[in-house]
Amino acid sequence: MKISVIIPTYNEEERISKLVTYLLEHHNTTLAEVIVCDGGSTDSTVALAVAAGAYVLHSPRKGRAAQMNYATSQAQGDILYFIHADTLPSPDYLSDIVNYVQQGYTSGSYRSQFEDEHPFLKLNGFLTRFNWISCRGGDQTLFVTREHFEQLNGYDEYYIVMEDFDFIRRSRKAGKFVIMPNTALVSARKYQDNSYLRVNVANSIVFLMYRLGFPPQTLLKTYKKMVHYPRYSDSSKVPVKNQA
Repeated sequence: MKISVIIPTYNEEERISKLVTYLLEHHNTTLAEVIVCDGGSTDSTVALAVAAGAYVLHSPRKGRAAQMNYATSQAQGDILYFIHADTLPSPDYLSDIVNYVQQGYTSGSYRSQFEDEHPFLKLNGFLTRFNWISCRGGDQTLFVTREHFEQLNGYDEYYIVMEDFDFIRRSRKAGKFVIMPNTALVSARKYQDNSYLRVNVANSIVFLMYRLGFPPQTLLKTYKKMVHYPRYSDSSKVPVKNQA
């Protein structure tokens, strides 16, 4: 059983070294590779990823769905693990994934723990333990067996946003999905550059529009109007085991 870690990137120079280094520090024999699939970064993302030990691919198309599909086509593993560049998984990520695949799960994600200690962000993290589609998302990371991924025809590249919700929704219908009890440490940069209320209102509105069938271009335009893209801030925290 081999796991390919796939990280889609675009201008993530402030985060990518930390993530790749962290993943490799917590490796075991099941790790096949750490792939960074870049969408045309204009900063030092690619050079830093290579220096940290990642295998870097240049995606023919920009966009997380397209980048993750392309990386999968080049990956060696029979299990795929997708991570956003501003997220750190549990240090036991490889053994966690193997454990749940051996139990028959075809896909799964972690709960969330935010870098910021704001009480409302603690509430957001707490809600990710529930198997509600509105509480899922790419920030929590996602593992999926290659066989299941191919049965679903991968990510739908029509979704330039919300691709993670679309994939998880389809995956839960076609396979066995698990929310792993450990946590992924998620960046709070959106909240720090805006506000808890602004980001959560924007998330709720865009998610509702997605469920109502609005086109992805409209979803992205709406989100950009409501939320300023955050600065890249660092954190010395690492994920911890959640025993609850």
